[in-house]
Amino acid sequence: MIKHKPSIKGKVKGSKMNISDVAKKTGLTSKAIRFYEEKGVVTPPLRSENGYRSYSVRHLDELNLLRQARQVGFTLDECRELVALFNNPARHSADVKARTLQKADEIAAHIEELHAMRARLLALAEACPGDDSAECPIINNLAGCCSQPGGKRG
Repeated sequence: MIKHKPSIKGKVKGSKMNISDVAKKTGLTSKAIRFYEEKGVVTPPLRSENGYRSYSVRHLDELNLLRQARQVGFTLDECRELVALFNNPARHSADVKARTLQKADEIAAHIEELHAMRARLLALAEACPGDDSAECPIINNLAGCCSQPGGKRG
């Protein structure tokens, strides 16, 4: 008995889809797809005689790559480069790996900054009595004033 893989409508090579089909298949909104096209991040689709966009499987692949790259923190410009690499049969995986490791390093640095910000916020909260008085060490510290007791400058 021969088992057939279920066919996915619109995934047949050479098939054409409209923007709402592509939106459903990629999880992107039609507005986001048009935005990415306008910014030159993805290959522009062909236009039918009536002016409607006509997408291919290749567009789906580009948009899926783009969506997932955005989810892991790549910027729009970086996504443009990744889509260009995706479409370049002469690409080198070393280039993609280098960009990915660079992005991981940037995220690690950002996490360190966030940890420092959190530590400062917790220290500010610890210094505040959190009562009914108007005196607030958090406001005073953030404003950079009032280093003397009673909030008076010297």
